[in-house]
Amino acid sequence: MHNSTLLDNFQKYIQRHELFTHDDKILLTVSGGVDSMVMMSLFVRSGYNVGVAHCNFCLRGAESDEDEVLVAEEAKKYGIVCYNRRFDTLGEMERTGESMEMAARRLRYAWFYSLCDEYGYTVISVAHHMDDSIETFFINLLRGTGLRGLTGISQQMGKVVRPLMFASRKEITEYALANHIPYREDSSNRSTKYLRNKIRLGLLPMIREINPKFTALMRGNLYRLNDAQRFIESAIGKVKSIVIESRDGIDTIHVDRIDADFPRDFVIYELLNSTYGFKGDVVDELCKALEHGMTGRRFYSREHVAYIDRGNIIVTKIDDSDDCEILVEQGAMRSYCGNSVLYYEHTDIDLVTDFSVPADVALIDEGKLKYPLRLRRWREGDWFIPFGMTGRKKVSDYLIDRKVSMIEKGRQFVLVSGDDIVWLVGRRIDDRYRITDSTENVLRIQRYTI
Repeated sequence: MHNSTLLDNFQKYIQRHELFTHDDKILLTVSGGVDSMVMMSLFVRSGYNVGVAHCNFCLRGAESDEDEVLVAEEAKKYGIVCYNRRFDTLGEMERTGESMEMAARRLRYAWFYSLCDEYGYTVISVAHHMDDSIETFFINLLRGTGLRGLTGISQQMGKVVRPLMFASRKEITEYALANHIPYREDSSNRSTKYLRNKIRLGLLPMIREINPKFTALMRGNLYRLNDAQRFIESAIGKVKSIVIESRDGIDTIHVDRIDADFPRDFVIYELLNSTYGFKGDVVDELCKALEHGMTGRRFYSREHVAYIDRGNIIVTKIDDSDDCEILVEQGAMRSYCGNSVLYYEHTDIDLVTDFSVPADVALIDEGKLKYPLRLRRWREGDWFIPFGMTGRKKVSDYLIDRKVSMIEKGRQFVLVSGDDIVWLVGRRIDDRYRITDSTENVLRIQRYTI
């Protein structure tokens, strides 16, 4: 693709998908990498009214500072206003228990929206492109997903637009070289510690060896998958009006009203996922319980609880007084509890390389566990043996010693095996379940605040 062709296709893509107009005031999110630096050039050459926002997450020392300088200099060259903000990302991770990616995402989008409110920007433009979308397809495929997760990255969501989704990384880089656009390479992009980089640097080059036209092929596949998803959403909207009855904050899904010719479990998944945010593995467990006529067991998404009642599925909002008890089956991928999500990873002791973990990570001797585990709010009278101690301690006393606020106490969950508390979630494991010289299999649990 010649550099003029990329510019032409950029303008056509914006018009075809009606992403924005020349009347909009557009905030460009520019990191200093090749994708966002090219995006800035394309916007300026197309005559749009833009400003630039650059986030310095202070995670890569001098490298982060040099990114900041480059973006400011290039914006000045174009005569564009440039907003810069430095974030204490590590401090925020420590405060919230979030991963680096989640903390950085929350911080930057909160700031972008505040800039929109303060300076009247109507659109936020992000430099994701086709290769990012392909990588997202494989990430979701490997983690397990419904069709929605295989549609890649959407070109528009609210104020956020992605006008480079038509272009490949190769086309963007060629444009940068042809037009002498300076950019910086983030050293973390070369690290295979992250799943996205393993796919980008390992899996996709192997696929392209087999089929050099793979990017173009996947572009077509993602368009078709998006069409299929839109068709499903339209059909599910019609099904929803027939099968869901709402009254007094309680939704009843009448399973017997689902057309017998439809794949029932798929329809239930689409209803529970799109409307209430239930994940696929949770819906699978719910459908099994429905099949076996199990009444009363509760299933949780981030904000909702569902249970089976006489063949119907009842869904309500979770509140802080909800005395939930979540079963964790062996092999479960995740659980939601209060304002947290727990991810489970089953691994061999020989694969564990770091035994000094933060409070939001638990390393547990899986051989000592009795499945299913139970995840519930702590209760008066609960006790455990905190890691490194030999005597019992009441959970209430432990929380008082740690000066935990009343609000946080109300949100405190415990993970239980049999009658034993295995982990005071996000704080301390029980010493009886620690890893020892005789441990063979490890359950690693990571807690994220949501």
